[in-house]
Amino acid sequence: MYEKTISTKTVFEGRILNVDVLEVELVDGRRSVREIVRHGVAVALIPQLPDGRFIFIRQFRKAMERICFEVVAGNCDPGEAEEVSAARELKEETGYTAGSIELLGPIFPSVGYCTERIDIFYAQVGEQGVTAFDEDENIETVILSEAEMDAMIRNNEIADAKTLAAWMLYKAKKA
Repeated sequence: MYEKTISTKTVFEGRILNVDVLEVELVDGRRSVREIVRHGVAVALIPQLPDGRFIFIRQFRKAMERICFEVVAGNCDPGEAEEVSAARELKEETGYTAGSIELLGPIFPSVGYCTERIDIFYAQVGEQGVTAFDEDENIETVILSEAEMDAMIRNNEIADAKTLAAWMLYKAKKA
């Protein structure tokens, strides 16, 4: 089932991703083309308050042209450990500081064309401090109970794949 790469051409280099077009040779000798989005490692968190409720965010996503309900998430800075990125993103996006952080597992959001890996973390948090959004972010913090989150999923109010996957990993490992 392995595909041998014959050639690679980078057709786009951006701030957070690159796009490569690969010519590949299939097992039977035929050739085909693969378009690959190259994206670095990212992190996402399920932060829980001492009272048992959870912290999520809402923000406008231009690619979808809508406001999306999501877990706290972001890209790792070059050379930054994933756990450090997770704590940084939590503080930047919500103002909360993690008391403890635990890796729940990795996900690969779109294996057909993208290299992105998102490491999902669970964090126990304390009191809220000051946010430090990126200059181009506009984020609203949302606090929900487990039952409220489950109801939103049942009612198809959440469409973000990383959020659904993160909640599933949390439920499988922590609940």
